[in-house]
Amino acid sequence: MSCCAPARGPGDKSAVAVSSLKLDANSVKVTPRVRFAATRSIVGTSKPEIAGDGEGPIRTVTLKAFSLDAHSVTNARFAAFVAATGYVTEAEQFGWSPVFRGLLDGQGVPPPSNTATPWWVKVDGSYWAAPEGPDSSVEARMDHPVVQVSWADAKAFAAWAGGRLPTEAEWEHAARGGLENPKFPWGDEEPDDQTIFCNIWQGAFPHTNTLADGFLGTCPVEAFEPNGMGLYGMAGNVWEWTGDAFKVRSLSREAKVRNANASKTQEKVLKGGSFLCHISYCYRYRIAARSALTADSSASNTGFRLAYDD
Repeated sequence: MSCCAPARGPGDKSAVAVSSLKLDANSVKVTPRVRFAATRSIVGTSKPEIAGDGEGPIRTVTLKAFSLDAHSVTNARFAAFVAATGYVTEAEQFGWSPVFRGLLDGQGVPPPSNTATPWWVKVDGSYWAAPEGPDSSVEARMDHPVVQVSWADAKAFAAWAGGRLPTEAEWEHAARGGLENPKFPWGDEEPDDQTIFCNIWQGAFPHTNTLADGFLGTCPVEAFEPNGMGLYGMAGNVWEWTGDAFKVRSLSREAKVRNANASKTQEKVLKGGSFLCHISYCYRYRIAARSALTADSSASNTGFRLAYDD
């Protein structure tokens, strides 16, 4: 199963007030970019861990030169975008977004929004500037990745910033950091509850988090060591939207049904896993791992970074 939040249903809009959080675009720290030359590369794996996700088969791709932000888009950068454009996110238009139950204080918390994933709660008034609801704020988390943003929100930001969402193949190529075909951005060493490489879950999901990495939710975008190409957060912290539609590359009947549903509901590919991933439940912080979410969905653990054509 995935640690992605449940997808939104149709007809669920009930707008809330636009954020009053303002930030001058000129005061935001410039995000470094890492350039990748045109090359032949690979995407996927010959040893899928979660076959139903379409992790395989491994295949060769040709990539044009591109650049990728060194880290996820931060709350500070997204706030500058909103201040400059007045943009209203889809979570604001819907009036709610899924929040990980562990991030709430337990007082008056609504019942689960999905019995299959009871750790997700539908919280009214939750959106990027108040990611856990009206009583929360990102003012102390401006260097954390922006969350509660949909695919359309990410695309709108990209258009404003002069970039785009990366393809899945670009994302995987960049995540390998110059290594031939590692399982993780740092190599093949498996993280566990004591060996910390990134912001994922430690303990028994979803009830106990030992916080061995120091974080229950998101962390600053440069909190952990970058990969060999200088990219931060390519595993854990937040899922990252890509520009690709979700598809399982298989001729099986199950894959055809899955792909038809993904097309109908406009599911997009997300990469990298999040702070909720753990090998016992959502082993998706591997480079070849992937997940899917409907384009209008958002959540406590979903963000993005930008790519640029060179």
